[in-house]
Amino acid sequence: MSAHDARLDLTRPLLGGVYDVDAREFDAIVRQARQAELALCRVDLAGCTDKAGLLRRLAFALRLPPDFGDNWDALADCLRDPAWRPAWGHVFVFENPEALPAHDAAILRGVLDDAATFAIEHERPFFAFFPLPAAPGADA
Repeated sequence: MSAHDARLDLTRPLLGGVYDVDAREFDAIVRQARQAELALCRVDLAGCTDKAGLLRRLAFALRLPPDFGDNWDALADCLRDPAWRPAWGHVFVFENPEALPAHDAAILRGVLDDAATFAIEHERPFFAFFPLPAAPGADA
């Protein structure tokens, strides 16, 4: 899905979820999130090759509280109750996830999807965007 072509409205909570988009759409997504005054967090996952590194990177990028538990359950709790970063909605842009082990990437996406479902139930926008994999032989 292209955020630009589909005119994905980040202010509509019912559209919340985890999306794979062309990385060239990230700038438009960031602009729209800022215009809508949503909390925006860009997370560069370059070099994250294990769960511990991923959770450290997320804790830093998301500015999670010092008592963040460094585990999946703690991340899920923080994303479901974003008191650590008050806003009427949240947008996450994940860059360079290629090095993540498939298992950790799948768990991260599941945690984000659960948080999006929780946000929808509470009428809060919650979006997470990942880049579509590059086509074989495509230039960066």
